[in-house]
Amino acid sequence: MGRSVSYPTGSVVAFRLLDDGEDEDIDWVYECLVDEVIDAAKAAFPSFERFNGWRGREDRILLRNAFADCGISTYCGLAAIWLVERDDARYWEADFYVPRTARARHWLAQVSGRFIDLFGDLRLVGRFSNGEAIFERSRSTCDIGT
Repeated sequence: MGRSVSYPTGSVVAFRLLDDGEDEDIDWVYECLVDEVIDAAKAAFPSFERFNGWRGREDRILLRNAFADCGISTYCGLAAIWLVERDDARYWEADFYVPRTARARHWLAQVSGRFIDLFGDLRLVGRFSNGEAIFERSRSTCDIGT
């Protein structure tokens, strides 16, 4: 099976290319993208706070609020910027006393379109049987001529 960029199950995912030029330092480009995601997501969704963590081994959490994690995953020059319901012990303990899951899913549904518009340059079209993913430029990217 082919390998593709990782992201947590159930995520709202925006895809973007990391390397636009051959001469760029990919680590620098990655750190600039991380800074951009943090700044733009905090501006668009003020409830987010910086958070340094991981979901598994490949999915880096950058921001967190009461309901969701926002993070980034990369593989071979492709970045997946994702938003997903929290899945940590503190979240589920709080949910036991005051249910949050329904509110979290409602919030995610409300912000998902804006999130994709904010970060998505590519749209996942489908996958081959070997697992390789096929992308196309998002319409909004094509409309502005980038």
